[in-house]
Amino acid sequence: MVSKDLHLLDKYSSSDLVKQVSRKIQNLQIEKKLNLMEICGGHTVAIMRYGINQLIPGNIRLISGPGCPVCVTELSFIDKAIEYAASNDFIIATFGDLVRVPGSKDTLEKVNGLNNNIRIVYSPYDALKMAQKNPDKKVIFLAIGFETTAPATASTVMLARKENISNFFILSAHKLTVPAMKVLVHTEEINISGFICPGHVTTIIGARSYQFLAEEYHIPAVVSGFEPLDLIQSIYMILSQIKKKKAMTEIEYKRSVTFKGNTRAQDMMYQVFQKEDVTWRGLGEIRQSGLGLVPEYDMFNIEKIYPVKIKTPGEPKGCICGQVLRGVKIPLDCPLFKKICTPENPVGACMVSSEGSCAAYFHYS
Repeated sequence: MVSKDLHLLDKYSSSDLVKQVSRKIQNLQIEKKLNLMEICGGHTVAIMRYGINQLIPGNIRLISGPGCPVCVTELSFIDKAIEYAASNDFIIATFGDLVRVPGSKDTLEKVNGLNNNIRIVYSPYDALKMAQKNPDKKVIFLAIGFETTAPATASTVMLARKENISNFFILSAHKLTVPAMKVLVHTEEINISGFICPGHVTTIIGARSYQFLAEEYHIPAVVSGFEPLDLIQSIYMILSQIKKKKAMTEIEYKRSVTFKGNTRAQDMMYQVFQKEDVTWRGLGEIRQSGLGLVPEYDMFNIEKIYPVKIKTPGEPKGCICGQVLRGVKIPLDCPLFKKICTPENPVGACMVSSEGSCAAYFHYS
């Protein structure tokens, strides 16, 4: 027996339905040039994979924003992680993509070949278990990601305190989506006409988080799912608002997203973390856009207990990853793209992660 969920997925991947919505977009007859930005690496991949950008008028430009957490992680974070990894006192627990992100001189993957103390994990809970099994080592979890992954890190830190595990630490690069969107709205480099808002992030923070776009800037925002029908429908909803000279926050991804979001996850996140000024690759320092541990949990903050000093230079010569993350350039503009920089030999972070814009263009453009 075929489940109802499978039939639902068939609907959202139906080429006939996608083409129907594409025709509806054409019938809107919007002639002016518009820039629509997605703030999600998963959306970027789906747009390229399914050719969504080829199903809309040429004057409607889809722009990939800073939606890949690995890509926006700053060089200094990688260099700090490498510095810790150089000591046999530490075990570094990290998600897989991060080991290949270039620091100023090296990657975690190459450093691991020297002392073999870097472990790939699938969740912060794996890192906590590792600390329990290795009481003679200090285990550092490299906590990256947006609001989607921050609650899991928060709950793990709370559990570490409850279980009195003293050799578990985090190095936090958690970032918040909305402050980056505000920076993008204010930039003079690009005029954003509408936002395709991230699905997974919004399951946590709720669609209400984007109301400022309509209220303050008259910019439409639609929260989208990840299937081809989700994305083309979200584009149609944004363009319909523009056609009617309206601006509001809408949810296309109603099967997962609500207006308020997951308030329990939000509460847990802010019990453990507080907002702080942090640096984004390509965007520079953004006020109150990162998450650092509150003083009550400082005993798990590796930078407070065992601080390291690093000097980080600029991005690799010729790499335009920062401009790609701001939506100013596309990967095809990069002189290194497919020549020197490939997924097997990435020069910049945007080519490392499967959700990076350069990787998506490499595989699907």
